[in-house]
Amino acid sequence: MFETLSDRLTQVFSSLRGRGRLSAADIDATCREIRIALLEADVALPVVREFIANVRERSMGSEVSEALNPAQQVIKIVNEELIEILGGEARRLRFAKNPPTVIMLAGLQGSGKTSLAAKLALWLKSQGNTPLMVAADLQRPNAVQQLEVLGKQAGVPVYAPFPGNGVGDPVQAAEMAIGEAQHKLHNIVIIDTAGRLGIDQEMMQQAAHIRDAVDPDEILFVVDAMIGQDAVTTARAFLDGVGYDGVVLTKLDGDARGGAALSIAQLTGRPIMFASIGEKLQDFDVFHPDRMASRILDLGDVLTLIEQAERTFDQEQAADIATKLASGEGITLEDFVEQLAMVRKLGPIGNLLGMLPGAAQNREMLSQIDDKDLDRAVAIVNSMTVEERRNPKIINGSRRARIARGSGVTVGEVNSLIVRFLESQKVMKQMMGNMPGLPGMRRAQKNRAKAKKKGKGGGRPPGSGRRSASQGGRPGSRQPGLEQAGSDGSGGLAGAGSGGLAGAGGAGGPGGSDGGGLPGGFSAIPGLGDGSLKLPPIGPGGFGAKPSSLPPGFRGKPGKKGR
Repeated sequence: MFETLSDRLTQVFSSLRGRGRLSAADIDATCREIRIALLEADVALPVVREFIANVRERSMGSEVSEALNPAQQVIKIVNEELIEILGGEARRLRFAKNPPTVIMLAGLQGSGKTSLAAKLALWLKSQGNTPLMVAADLQRPNAVQQLEVLGKQAGVPVYAPFPGNGVGDPVQAAEMAIGEAQHKLHNIVIIDTAGRLGIDQEMMQQAAHIRDAVDPDEILFVVDAMIGQDAVTTARAFLDGVGYDGVVLTKLDGDARGGAALSIAQLTGRPIMFASIGEKLQDFDVFHPDRMASRILDLGDVLTLIEQAERTFDQEQAADIATKLASGEGITLEDFVEQLAMVRKLGPIGNLLGMLPGAAQNREMLSQIDDKDLDRAVAIVNSMTVEERRNPKIINGSRRARIARGSGVTVGEVNSLIVRFLESQKVMKQMMGNMPGLPGMRRAQKNRAKAKKKGKGGGRPPGSGRRSASQGGRPGSRQPGLEQAGSDGSGGLAGAGSGGLAGAGGAGGPGGSDGGGLPGGFSAIPGLGDGSLKLPPIGPGGFGAKPSSLPPGFRGKPGKKGR
């Protein structure tokens, strides 16, 4: 709905980026462009004047002149002022101390009150309430039947004491509904009243009589967001004739310019409480002024996206996927299909991507996204065998042809899906490998390193037990490390009788600091003291003529393995 306004504001702010300082002329030109954009979006003139005056006053002050990035500061000011004219903050329903809480819906003909009653009932039911819908619209043909059908879809009971179509008293129906709710322990009553014209005094009086009879806790005015400037006039007429506590906007998914949403709250002083954004019963949520302002300024609405994902995604499946990624196993095509099913539950892909920051700049590309592509991908995976889903690398040419015939697509589409999946799998593994702080990643990396080491033959050959002390192995639990310490210099890398790298002998010599300044033990090795590197054959005494101890820096610590 706010696409035109969002595009215009994005163009205005793009001209400010990159400037280190904004002059008074720059601010005036920006305010003029914003004013034109708001008027073209059908925002009421008094609202536009007050909005522009506040933006200009704040932009001329030190808030912008002293900022490191003046353009971003102007965007911040516009965002805050948009939030203010949209109502400031989200307002929740007031519940009665003693149930039932009575909610009365009023509005023009064709504004969507009956559908909204079912959407509101389903939303309240999802939060643990037990609502009851009341058919008090006895004027419009088949209004009662429509509410009953919607009630079955939402799983919410409908109280309809009169058949409607001009038969019955709506005031009496509303009064009887309160007793019915108390008798059957419903904590919320939603009364759907008849639509009326702003100049229809008789129907306005009927709504006032229903209000006086049931004394509702909340009166919600339902307004079509597509009617433009007339929405403000109608809202004022209902405020004077019936009165209401909050506004509900319907058809926000339409292609109108959306000026009503930016005008009603400011001019009537009543907050926008809910918004209907689609035809399905689930397309309904609390109206958040700050999130709507972010959408208008193309800053995204990530919080709403996260909330939708939390409501839709299966927590157990999400935990299983996270465990697989942390363990290094990676996801399979079976997991891929499950994730696609969850994404489809969120709604159209274009709407989801439209909640991301910068979506307005790629709106033309988003409009070309076809949700049926996801269905084709699911069909391709479902045409594979279990083994092929878990190991796509075994899918050869004949298998791909079979999968293409089974899913009704071309072989090229099968190839594209498999290639993209394998690439994403590789990228995912790389990403997880660069996140050592993730729970389970360190353990998984250690396990993979051990498995890799075993695969290279780094362990002992099968059947080879531990070597005894007499064969040059460890002498027991009292292995002193790299040196078998002895006062007579009989140690070395493996001292006599203790085993080691050279069996019975050691690698050291008689010790001392002679031989060209080499440490004790190394000067006795022939070839190192005179500068050459010719080592003698290994004899009973190791590399040297006589065993000797290692220099102090090479000695191991008792109880630990030497290196």
